[in-house]
Amino acid sequence: MSATLNAGRTRAALRTSARISGELLLVLVAAAVLLWVLGRMWPVVWPLIVGLLLTTLTWPPARFLRRRGLPPALAASLVTLLFLLVATGTVALIAVPVASQSGELTDGVVEGIQRLREWAAGPPLNIGEERIAGAFDTATARVQDSAGTIVSTVVTGVSTVFNGVVTAVLGLFLMFFFLKDGPRFLPWLGRQLPGRLATDLPVVAARCWDTLGAFVRSQALVGLIDAVLIGLGLWILGVPLVLPLAVLTFVAAFVPIIGALFAGLVAVLIALVSNGLTDALIVLAIIVGVQQLEGNVLQPMIQSRGLGLHAAVVLLAVTLGGSLAGIVGSLLAVPVAALVAVVWNYLREQLADPPEPVADGTPT
Repeated sequence: MSATLNAGRTRAALRTSARISGELLLVLVAAAVLLWVLGRMWPVVWPLIVGLLLTTLTWPPARFLRRRGLPPALAASLVTLLFLLVATGTVALIAVPVASQSGELTDGVVEGIQRLREWAAGPPLNIGEERIAGAFDTATARVQDSAGTIVSTVVTGVSTVFNGVVTAVLGLFLMFFFLKDGPRFLPWLGRQLPGRLATDLPVVAARCWDTLGAFVRSQALVGLIDAVLIGLGLWILGVPLVLPLAVLTFVAAFVPIIGALFAGLVAVLIALVSNGLTDALIVLAIIVGVQQLEGNVLQPMIQSRGLGLHAAVVLLAVTLGGSLAGIVGSLLAVPVAALVAVVWNYLREQLADPPEPVADGTPT
């Protein structure tokens, strides 16, 4: 015989479910409003994020100089100057060898296109020169018809590059001020807040800073492993510009998905025009293998250890961030998930009951 539901307990369960649902709905509305405000303030928020990420990389040498007795402004200035020199040297390390071999690469591209046409004209495709020429003419006509769209796309690209330069400059200035005045921020924040907030927010902010630093360091380690493995493969195959390509791979590791695709495309193209189709396919296989190792093994393992997140959470965060906000979402998904975990763990610590003592007086 089945048991009869108790009317009072059923009404109580429904009331509890309704109350919890209403509270969750209010939390979701508050989160949506916060995201909307951040979206409206994004031109200010994005340089601030860039400045914080740069500061996590440059804070260790700045802290070392401050501990050796240098004034904060001088230490921040020296570290900022050193960072600019390293960034400029990295760009030169990539650009100078490429520029010195640009003529050879251009000739190789032209030769590669000619070989492609010869291959298409022979078996098994047997595409005649007339059809190839017609295809080129058709493509040219479409490009001419789409001139307006191309111009607008170029203008949009130029605007994006300009905004990126402005963001980088603002982030650099913010990095300098964070290096100079960063240690005074938490005490200042504590003095501005009333009651318990004066204790809670500085503690949460300090933990979030440590977590953000762990993310940047883990990303740099993953990029370094990628650069070494791919650079070693290029060196074994005798592909030119090994060092610039390795540096490009390291830098591109900080831009998920698109960065890896761009660095891999450049490496495959250079291998194609310099060593031929076979080596280009081998380079493609090496890059795909390294990227799979990074995305499925190295990145989840290293970031999960440094950030206190499970590897599955890292993978899901990157996927969700990319689907919601593209490249920027993929870049910020993991640190945002880690910061949310930091806040959640602190709330659990504050809301948890104190441990009950056992009979012998020792805590459980």
